[in-house]
This record gives sequence, structure tokens and C-alpha cells, in this order.
Amino acid sequence: MERRSFALMPAVDIQAGAAVRLVQGAPGSETDYGDPVRAAQKWVDEGAGWLHVVDLDRAFGKGSNADVVAKVVQAVRDRVEVVEVAGGIRDDESLDAALATGATRVVIGTAALEQPDWVAGAIAKHGDKIAVSLDVRGTTLAGRGWTQEGGDLFEALSRLDGEGCARYIVTDVERDGTMEGPHFHLLHRVCKHTDRPVIASGGIARLEDLHKLVEMMPDGIEGAIVGRALYDGAFSLADAIAAVQARFDFFEWGPPQP
Repeated sequence: MERRSFALMPAVDIQAGAAVRLVQGAPGSETDYGDPVRAAQKWVDEGAGWLHVVDLDRAFGKGSNADVVAKVVQAVRDRVEVVEVAGGIRDDESLDAALATGATRVVIGTAALEQPDWVAGAIAKHGDKIAVSLDVRGTTLAGRGWTQEGGDLFEALSRLDGEGCARYIVTDVERDGTMEGPHFHLLHRVCKHTDRPVIASGGIARLEDLHKLVEMMPDGIEGAIVGRALYDGAFSLADAIAAVQARFDFFEWGPPQP
């Protein structure tokens, strides 16, 4: 296996200026975790090399936390390898604003379903600074903060591959925030359908989930976004990093010799 890192990404989801976690993206299910800048800095202090920052209000079309997102990115961008920004990026203005924060890359979701020509142009212009988030129920895409259906997952993958999309974030909406574990079968199917790297999101609850995702690196899994499990203390970020590294080393060198 090629020596490379597994991108373990703590999520910083922002609603009304606060770091929150939702269950299955449902309004009203949020738990407030306080200042997003402090949340991001805490993860970096504990060893995070990657961060996933989401403006939930923009994703739901209910406002904007653009100033807070910018503060989060500015606070950590010189201390991490990748900080990506997502949520409601659907036109040149919001895309340019997200890139102007200094984010390593910008994640486009709903627009990939509703405005494919614009997204194709953004990919052509910005290359690997663009990732596409494919949020699904079953194999049906979900957009507008997961409130609307948006077509078939695998048809979208084929189209976006053809347009040169650099990577995908795949979220099983029905597992997000539920602590029920990732949808491994879905992730296997996605990895077979595309040769682009895939970041898994949704449902991660145990260190064993991370072990399994690291085992899928040869198939195309590049990393994982972890939210509620970290915020609720199911495991610490230090434990997650150690678990990922241990499994990675196992594949690199084999089991320890007696």
C-alpha cells in the first residue's frame, strides 16, 4: 500500500454562530457546543491535521455564518494540512467568499445537483480546490440541507467524474449524527464506481469504524469526517488518531513479530 495519510477530519458545524451537531440533519435536533473558533482550536491542539467546517444556516437557506466561518479558518489554517469549508455554496459570490477565507478547499453540495453547468465550470477553474458532497438516502441524493431529493447517486458520480471532480464526500443522511456506524456497503459501491478519493461521513461511533475505513484505503477511501462521536466523548481525538495510525501501520508493515 502506498504510504499516505488517512484524513481524519473533526467537523465544526455552525448554526446561529455556535458549534452544533444535528441528528440526520433535522432542525430542532441540535446540541450546542459553544464557540466554533474554540472548538476548531481544541481539535487542532489535540492533534487534528484536517478540519471540516460547515455553515448550516447557509446550507438550509436560513442565513449565513460567513464571518464566523472566516474566523475559524483564519484561526487554524496555518496549523493544519487541510481545512475545508462547506454549506450553501451555490454561486460565484459564495464560492469566491469561501476561497477568500484561505480554506484549502471548498465543498459543493446542492449546486452539484441543481446547477451542474456552474459546478462543471467551478471544477474546471479551481481543480482540486473543489470537492463535491454527495449526501444520500439509499442511493438517492439529498439537497437543500437534505430536505429535497436530487437524483441518482451513481449517475451523478459518472457525470462529475467526466467533469474532472477531484474528490467526493459521501454522507449517508440516515446515519449522520446517529452513532450507528458508517454505511460500509454504500462506500464500497461508490469506490468501485469512481477512481477519485472518497471521504466517508455519517454515523462513525467506534474506533472499530475507523479501523474498517482505514482498511478501505486501497479501495479509494481517503479519510473520514467525525462529529458527534468526538463531541459526545465516545472516543477522544487522541484515541482516534492512535487507532488510525495503528491500523495504518498494520497494513504497511504487517502484524508485529513475536
